[in-house]
Amino acid sequence: MSADELPQPVAALFPEREARERIDDGLTRALAAATERVKRGPVMPDLDLAEFRRQLAVFDFEQPRTLEPVMEWVIGQLEHGTVHMTHPRYFGLFNPAPTFPAQCADRIAGCFNPQLASSGSSATPVAIEAHVIQAIARRAGMPAESAGHFTTGGSEANFTALVCALTRAHPSFAKEGARAFRGPITVYTSRECQPAWHKIAHQAGIGREALRLVATDGSGRMDAGALAERVREDLDAGDIPVLICATAGTTGAGMIDPLESCARIAEEHGIWYHVDAAWGGAVICSERLRGALQGLEFADSATIDAHKWFATTLGCGMFITRHAPLLHDAFGVGADFMPSTAASIDPYLNTVQWSRRFMGLRLFLSLAVAGWTGYGAHVERAVEVISRIRERLQSLGWSAVNDSRLAVLCVVPPTGSPPVREIVKRLLASGRAWAAVAQFEGHEVLRICATHGETTREDVDELVAALQAARAQG
Repeated sequence: MSADELPQPVAALFPEREARERIDDGLTRALAAATERVKRGPVMPDLDLAEFRRQLAVFDFEQPRTLEPVMEWVIGQLEHGTVHMTHPRYFGLFNPAPTFPAQCADRIAGCFNPQLASSGSSATPVAIEAHVIQAIARRAGMPAESAGHFTTGGSEANFTALVCALTRAHPSFAKEGARAFRGPITVYTSRECQPAWHKIAHQAGIGREALRLVATDGSGRMDAGALAERVREDLDAGDIPVLICATAGTTGAGMIDPLESCARIAEEHGIWYHVDAAWGGAVICSERLRGALQGLEFADSATIDAHKWFATTLGCGMFITRHAPLLHDAFGVGADFMPSTAASIDPYLNTVQWSRRFMGLRLFLSLAVAGWTGYGAHVERAVEVISRIRERLQSLGWSAVNDSRLAVLCVVPPTGSPPVREIVKRLLASGRAWAAVAQFEGHEVLRICATHGETTREDVDELVAALQAARAQG
């Protein structure tokens, strides 16, 4: 090698095009085959953990390996070492089987690897994400000038809402923090809220005691009367209410708080009104069901997760707000090294993040090929799946205890059955399906959520049969 030449790229990290295409094609086929095997297999992992750890320890990274067999090994370990949230009989948390366009988007984003901090370096990705956010905001009923951004998930979006609320509540908050306020800060949400709110209050520096968990009305929804009373009590005590968060689709039971009533209380006292619609927000796509979110349009801000009912890959949350300029007030910084300082556009000037992946492409591609109509059908299908499960279980003596318009069902077994926790334990041990134990209005219930866009009638039948078997097991 002459003095003017550079060393060759490391071939293992940057193979030539022919090798890349061969490996990429092989990966596509391997993943498709694995997906089919997952559908036919158990929902629960069946990994020999001791053997896995022995094999993992072999990777000491001293000797290079060939990529294809390493990928084959990883795929095999994932097949046997995870709860399969992509299984059509996973009736669990809000983590769905992702849409195919979202999976394609991950590949595209991974190839170009744009840095979305600045429009100066990533004009197209920043514009695509802003376009999608504005479309979601308009569909939610917010003004045309609304804005927002993609987040890692609902926790970050809800944290963003609190920072915005604090920034608006006192002009000196950005500089002085909580010390700027003349009294203790308070935040209000339902006792059925996403538990991350405890961490959010801590992270924001206002302390966990600032969080007011308002009682529910017996149906899993926040009691608006109790909310109004608590706000008045805190104001009389000299506290400073800064944010009311209503939940649209509670984690446990899929309940929707009284959005319009919460909006009126917030407006009466000049409090920031946020709606955590991380899961239920996808209902805006359905013309038939979107009325369930009446009152969302009054929110100062909202959280909607694309990686939940919109079924993109993880993590892909969204924060939207009608107060676009406030984002820069909350998150604006000076950085001479950045290639752009477009305050109204650049994500690094309007979000808590800096370096991050091109997350919004997942929803852009999915929305582009399905449209609102396709996504509406996707949401309605999930609600129909839950309706079928409810009918089947009720015919066998189970009782539904929640009354959600969304795709979550909470049930208890007939009298004389084993405890719910034992039934779920047996169900999971069988590997036939996945459901969860939850609390609803102080009682233990079995929680079933439709998360997979391809769940069939046969999958419903198998879930019901597995639950009956778990209930009858001696």
